[in-house]
Amino acid sequence: MDLSTTYLGLKLRTPLVPSASVLCERLDNLKLMEDSGASAVVLHSLFEEQLRQEAGELESALTQGTESFAEALSYFPEPKDFKLGPEEYLEHIAKAKAALKIPVIASLNGSSVGGWIEYARQIQQAGADALELNIYYIPTDPNLTGAEVEQRYLDIIKAVRAVVSIPLAVKLSPYFSSMANMAVRIDKLGVNGLVLFNRFYQPDINLATLEVENTVLLSTPQARRLPLRWIAILYGKVKADMAATSGIHTAQDVLKTLMAGAKVTMLCSALMKHGIEHIKIVEADLARWMQENEYESVQQMIGSVSQKNCPDPSAFERAQYMRTLRSFVPSHLA
Repeated sequence: MDLSTTYLGLKLRTPLVPSASVLCERLDNLKLMEDSGASAVVLHSLFEEQLRQEAGELESALTQGTESFAEALSYFPEPKDFKLGPEEYLEHIAKAKAALKIPVIASLNGSSVGGWIEYARQIQQAGADALELNIYYIPTDPNLTGAEVEQRYLDIIKAVRAVVSIPLAVKLSPYFSSMANMAVRIDKLGVNGLVLFNRFYQPDINLATLEVENTVLLSTPQARRLPLRWIAILYGKVKADMAATSGIHTAQDVLKTLMAGAKVTMLCSALMKHGIEHIKIVEADLARWMQENEYESVQQMIGSVSQKNCPDPSAFERAQYMRTLRSFVPSHLA
């Protein structure tokens, strides 16, 4: 049985890849991921704000506009939240490459074209096998048009693509007015992968302190449905490899997103909840299901239930909306 796949031009043993998180800040965790069966790792993100801090610009970024928008007070990470600075991050890449046999994918997280472009080049020089560009941008200016927001993404991607030759993946949000069109436009810029989707952490209000608080809520398997849908729609329409992230907890989640068209599936919340060695369980369950259902390889299933290959392509579109709603009957009325 062949569990191998390819992603960003990299030959991977399985489609199981830990995504960027705090778990990836420690070298011993990265080693445990490899020992547990991870086929590659995405390092935690180097934030644009960290680069501003190094350049002495962070204070301005932290305070600009906060007198007008209360939510901006906690928008940027505080300096104390940064575990590894820019130079330490480059060292971390080099150490990870020396310690691991699996590919090491670095991650840049930002929202503007700026000095962090230089670090994309330095990340390549540090030995990263690929770069994941995480564009985490929340447009709050009502005068900013959708076209301007989209152009911002395209400008960032163009700038990074121009300075690195290693494979480049872009981690996107689903909040574009035309997700399919945006994916195709990004694909034409020469990126090697699309990671669907970024999870925007939502603020809450503490009723005891009457303050805005930001807490991390781990994903659930239900979150997998959004990337599954768009991966299935985009399969065959973009050249870039697609990675599914958010809601990948079990082998069933892996199987479904592979069938939709993903080349790899990225785990984060599942590892935080169950531990890094949960990768072993997912792989064993994946292999068992494939054997029981007479699948010889992962390649055999990739895209097999995408919109392109689905007997009922409308299942991924509005045509199923009314039918789905009408099919549900509350238990107390059944």
